[in-house]
Amino acid sequence: MKFLLSLALSFLILTPQSPSQPIPTSPSTPLPPPTVHIDDYRESTSRIIGAALQSDKAYQRLAYLTDRIGNRLSGSKSLERAIEWAVSEMKRDGLNNVRAEKVMVPHWVRGTESLEITSPLTLRLAMLGLGNSMGTATDGITAEAVVVRSYDELDKLGEAVRGKIVVYNAAFTNYGATVAYRVSGASRAARYGAVAVLVRSVTPTSLQSPHTGAMRYDETLPKIPAAAITIETAELLQRMNDRGEHPALRLKMGAKFLADAESANVVGELKGTDKADEILLVSGHLDSWDVGQGAHDDGGGCIVAWHALTLLKELGLKPRRTIRVVLYTNEENGGRGGIAYLDAHRAELARHVLAIESDLGTYRPVGFGLSANAPTQARANLQEIAKLLTSIRADHIAADGGGSDIGPLMAEGVVTGSFDVDSTRYFEIHHSEADTLDKISAQDVASCVAAMAVMIYTVADMPQSLK
Repeated sequence: MKFLLSLALSFLILTPQSPSQPIPTSPSTPLPPPTVHIDDYRESTSRIIGAALQSDKAYQRLAYLTDRIGNRLSGSKSLERAIEWAVSEMKRDGLNNVRAEKVMVPHWVRGTESLEITSPLTLRLAMLGLGNSMGTATDGITAEAVVVRSYDELDKLGEAVRGKIVVYNAAFTNYGATVAYRVSGASRAARYGAVAVLVRSVTPTSLQSPHTGAMRYDETLPKIPAAAITIETAELLQRMNDRGEHPALRLKMGAKFLADAESANVVGELKGTDKADEILLVSGHLDSWDVGQGAHDDGGGCIVAWHALTLLKELGLKPRRTIRVVLYTNEENGGRGGIAYLDAHRAELARHVLAIESDLGTYRPVGFGLSANAPTQARANLQEIAKLLTSIRADHIAADGGGSDIGPLMAEGVVTGSFDVDSTRYFEIHHSEADTLDKISAQDVASCVAAMAVMIYTVADMPQSLK
């Protein structure tokens, strides 16, 4: 279990892939001929795409989730309401075997928080405590700020940061590299005696908007509070630091953990016909951070995965294999939903032919990623199936793919994939108050549903095995 939790957390840190990084386009191993005959699926593809693009049902359902339920942090009443709503609506859609599978999740609460410069001027600053951080005493922490741009600069200062607040002003390069400061920065600074850390938000763009996200502690080191600040604040403190002004800060955070709370993964199915015991899993995560509406992350991903099944149901398309949708809980600050699914379904892992995660935002679809360890036959077939999506420009198959919630499945040998979109601007709003429905277009939602439905129906229905 400890290994799986660590694995899930590593996926939490490293995914999704930053759009600033080139996505590999093909594996190095030559591919065998595909065994799927896509001409057999051109008619169903036309029906699926046509129906999806003429409907705003998925967008309207996302609007209800975001506007009426809102953000959905693990342990919150709003996440409970979202789970109850999703179960009810899946049943209304006529999906099979709809249920909520119990998961115990961490219950971190933000509490009241604030940050201000107290010397050489007085200035209130925008901030967001990092998820899983401890809080401060009631009167907060007041200490001198020391600004560093990298861990190398921190290590050079060493004991000079003792008793001070370390500010990480690391510019965004890509998510995988820059998020390291958010995740591990507190413990790295605590090693040298720092009393708190402030992390420049993991984003390329800011309009005084802080971005939260999960952090974690090294259990062998002191635990100190950690919060995110805006790019503007990080640069201000950098300039003051460089001028030798030694700014003093007061940080107050009421963050704390309550007892673990009961939550659930929401599961529904489109039952297969003659190969019903084989499972194609498609998923998103229903929880979000406690800011914004959780629209791109990952309300839209959940709705796309879910409505791909609903659309197939409405069209009367019955695949040979069972398609299972899972709306995971606790992706953001623990990964327990993915671990719980693995534990609950271990006996049927060998029958999972593919697991796809949708957690890169809900923008125009560009295709799918397939895990690097996937058999070459699976990759050949997915590349062939993707040709059916040329008309909506979603025919790219990247050389790697997966996600945090399906990471435990991949570790057990299940072939995994990601639903890939044009997420160029995703990290501008990621984990911030700006992750709201107005950033999502109804056309993009419909196109995503179309691409997902075509892919999962064809994989689930092809006579041969995907791999």
